[in-house]
Amino acid sequence: MATIETGQPPAHNQLEYFIEQARRARPIKTAVVHPVDHNSLLGAIEAAEQGLIEPLLVGPANKIQAAADSEGLDISGYEIVATEHSHMAAERACELVRMGQAEALMKGSLGTSELLAAVVHKTRGVRTDRRLSHVFVFDVPNYHKPLVITDAAINIEPDLMVKRDIVQSAIEFCQSLGNPQPKVAILAAVEKVKPNMQSTIDAAALCKMADRGQIKGGIIDGPLAFDNAISRQAAIDKHIDSPVSGDTDILLAPDLESANMIAKQLIYLANAKSAGIAVGARVPIILTSRAEGTLGRLASCALASYMVLHPAKGS
Repeated sequence: MATIETGQPPAHNQLEYFIEQARRARPIKTAVVHPVDHNSLLGAIEAAEQGLIEPLLVGPANKIQAAADSEGLDISGYEIVATEHSHMAAERACELVRMGQAEALMKGSLGTSELLAAVVHKTRGVRTDRRLSHVFVFDVPNYHKPLVITDAAINIEPDLMVKRDIVQSAIEFCQSLGNPQPKVAILAAVEKVKPNMQSTIDAAALCKMADRGQIKGGIIDGPLAFDNAISRQAAIDKHIDSPVSGDTDILLAPDLESANMIAKQLIYLANAKSAGIAVGARVPIILTSRAEGTLGRLASCALASYMVLHPAKGS
């Protein structure tokens, strides 16, 4: 059986590298939740044709078939798990995970909140003890390796213990990609601890938590402003001696708004390519937006494949 090779991808073809490596492995069994429109169904079929996933199409059978017919897609080779509506589709997909019949979830034509509500349900979901979070992976043209930003999609104002979960999940995610000890920059507006800036207090606490083994597997530093997290020269100019500066793998933003702004700026102003998944559940959750292009959809499936086939030791 083929397995994914881990290791750092070549600069500026990073997402393509992840896709190519995942193609060489077996497809992962993926419950595609309510794929009843063009983008969600096409995305699943594209990923299946690339050998990234083995889709289980979960939702109203007549609507799934109608979407396929309207796009001229042949879905006769894929299993449809019939449900009456989107809410039931999300619940059924989680049941497939609990039964061991699905290794990943993929969002279709339903709201993210509707899907995640089923995921975190206390008795019928696929939650773990860890808080659910989201990781974006960016291929930034003027940065030398993949850059992960978290959390730009799920946790609005995470407190210290939620940030601890977000960081740990991001570390284990990077380990699945072949990075044994990722470097984490805890972002704030300044690089000094300020009692009236909660982000700096949280950053200092997270670093001490790492020292005490409450966060494992990464090299963590903060608070760091964005410039001295990304640029070694900026850190030198500010007399900051950090093992993370200029070689960051993971950026932990103070809250969802700042993370989302950083992510969108990289895409629209720096021509970064991106992919992303939700982590912290029993299985990875592919949460592509309706505006996502083919590369982003395929790369997100590839990232989920890495997590399934090459799980971090601590996960």
